[in-house]
Amino acid sequence: MTEDLAVSIEGLVRHFGDVVALDGVDLTVPRGQVVGLLGPNGAGKTTTVRILSTLLQPTSGIARVAGFDVTKKPDEVRRAIGLTGQYAAVDEYLTGRENLRMFGDLYHLAPSYVKQRTAELLDWFDLTDAADRPARTYSGGMRRRLDLAASLIARPSILFLDEPTTGLDPRSRLAMWGVIQNLVDEGTTVLLTTQYLEEADQLAQDIVVIDHGRVIAHGTAEALKDQIGGDRIEISVSDPTRIGRAAEVLRPIGHGDPVVDEARLLMPVSGGSTVLVDAVRLLDAEGIEVSDIVLRRPTLDDVFLSLTGHAAEEDPAVPPAGRKGRRDKKGGKE
Repeated sequence: MTEDLAVSIEGLVRHFGDVVALDGVDLTVPRGQVVGLLGPNGAGKTTTVRILSTLLQPTSGIARVAGFDVTKKPDEVRRAIGLTGQYAAVDEYLTGRENLRMFGDLYHLAPSYVKQRTAELLDWFDLTDAADRPARTYSGGMRRRLDLAASLIARPSILFLDEPTTGLDPRSRLAMWGVIQNLVDEGTTVLLTTQYLEEADQLAQDIVVIDHGRVIAHGTAEALKDQIGGDRIEISVSDPTRIGRAAEVLRPIGHGDPVVDEARLLMPVSGGSTVLVDAVRLLDAEGIEVSDIVLRRPTLDDVFLSLTGHAAEEDPAVPPAGRKGRRDKKGGKE
């Protein structure tokens, strides 16, 4: 039912001149969940978020947030949402505390509430000790936390996170994941765009895969992995020049075409651990030395590679036939 949906999109289209950024996207986000919008640079993720947050008008289609049409009721939508973009939108010359108070003023919130909420958020995001330092002295991870704190000053029920961990080191990324999980535990609905597969796997209950402005897959992480079926055998060989021959030798024990990458190949298989023994025997008979071999479940990276023919972090060099390039007139992506 629509009242159970925080976000509902039907046939969303957006053109930038003759460039197709979104090409009929359908998407729903149930209340109280994290839905991951997964795709490479230029897939249409940021365009989708900009439309949902009323920063951009769709060419056609319907988008509703908190039950409100984004084109007909933009003020109501803005009151319901928080937004964190790809880059921290904080004033570098203001302190962390002053930044949060500024956002409270922009929302026309009562000063007493803003003071109390600011102290609460600074504590929650582990910024209390740095609260009275200028934001320009903050690390990248601290700025991202401050930016996310600012988006929560008005206690939004729906939060759009557009690649919130871009540019962060692994430790800061893990810390941000913890913050996002805490928000969901508190009842916040989150639409998370990301090109990091492990991020979607870790945080999202439901994943929508988008590529070239179209939804190409939708489901839980496990359901998406099951779509491509079976285990994967991953083998590295000592001599990279023989990787092609290794793929041919192993083809009889595979269930699908192998993916070859320099001195490594990945092949879908079945049969459990016995397939490792079979693979080693076949390669040994051919005189191909194995430097590493492992049997594993499919990952979201395997899913994306299977669906699109390229990894999620890549920006495909050649768009689909009949489609213009993926860059706007200023040369920017999406």
